[in-house]
Amino acid sequence: MEHLALLSRLARPNGEKIVLLVLDGVGDLVTGEQPRTALEAAATPHLDALAAGGSVGRIVPVTWGVTPGSGPGHLALFGYETRRDAYDIGRGVLEAMGLGLPLDSRTVAARANFATADGAGRLTDRRAGRIPTEENRRLCARLREALAGRSGPQVTIEPGEGHRFVLLLRGEGLSDAVADTDPQEVGVAPLAARATAPEGEAAAEIVRELVTAMEGVLADEPRANRVLLRGFSKPPHIPSVGELYGLTAGAFAGYPLYRGVAAACGMQVVECGKLPEELFARVGERWNDFDYLFLHLKQTDAAGEDGDLDAKVRVLEEVDAALPALAELRPDVLAVTGDHSTPAPMKAHSWHPVPVLISGRRAYVDPVARFDETAALGGHLGTFPSRHLMGLLLAHAGKLAKYGA
Repeated sequence: MEHLALLSRLARPNGEKIVLLVLDGVGDLVTGEQPRTALEAAATPHLDALAAGGSVGRIVPVTWGVTPGSGPGHLALFGYETRRDAYDIGRGVLEAMGLGLPLDSRTVAARANFATADGAGRLTDRRAGRIPTEENRRLCARLREALAGRSGPQVTIEPGEGHRFVLLLRGEGLSDAVADTDPQEVGVAPLAARATAPEGEAAAEIVRELVTAMEGVLADEPRANRVLLRGFSKPPHIPSVGELYGLTAGAFAGYPLYRGVAAACGMQVVECGKLPEELFARVGERWNDFDYLFLHLKQTDAAGEDGDLDAKVRVLEEVDAALPALAELRPDVLAVTGDHSTPAPMKAHSWHPVPVLISGRRAYVDPVARFDETAALGGHLGTFPSRHLMGLLLAHAGKLAKYGA
């Protein structure tokens, strides 16, 4: 029996509450130049206490050796088999859903970055120096004004957080079979949009024209003078966590993409802050509304992408200092992990396993008393695919019936 079908068949609602705290990109590396990971270097007494009183192990996002994007990284945590085409949801539509933008079958969405290029057109910063959101809004207003009144499909440009925005194309016959224009590296020029299948030719041509027009508008900007597009996609159709597991699920995430992933899975998205203390306080306010609470913190991932181990350590210590407010709510099951690793030496997502802990009255108390990559190697949970975490959380909360006679 297929994994999701089995969990759905066995799921039985009860009054117990599950909290999944995702520290985005929390995993890191030990190298010759970096002898300790951020988790190993950080003072995290509260995370360590949870580890000491529960079970620890490692998860492998997607599968061995495959570096996941944030979308599949999170979908796997919710139990979806992200290697199947049905759950390969593009980043563009997730970002759009996180912003609450209206989508239909005629809409193609792309996630966009403002970026910086030199005089020769080579990228020097794929994130335009992580411009503030207010500057992003100004730039999007410039683009909207310049593109107003053009013929062809309807174009929507909506600012997100920092350097990110969403581009929507709406019209008949548009396909999302368009390759990314983001080369995912600096020192090279952005890629021209191209179709990945014959049906994508029309959309690719429109995207090339739009990029040329947008970069003409941005030519005088000191930092944000290029646009990078990726994750061309259409709205997904996947079973919700409520349908699958009988859960009333709430999502607490400060950034659009992660709200979008949660919305795609049928979770109720709750407005909240981005800092740990803000997030946990909002969870307390809505505690009685949900029996499954997905909590997301982005800052660990951003520090890893910047190659800043010290910043990653500071973020982890801030999370740990705020953690008692979450523990005081007394969830029946509390799990902490990441959607993927973002090692500071790599400045990017990676395929490396991510530490995970599960705390609750049904958890096996193993000998591990630290929450970090090295300690996790000796934990009771072992190393397993992240798509199996949801089954473990349901089981620890008494929400799965026995299988068979």
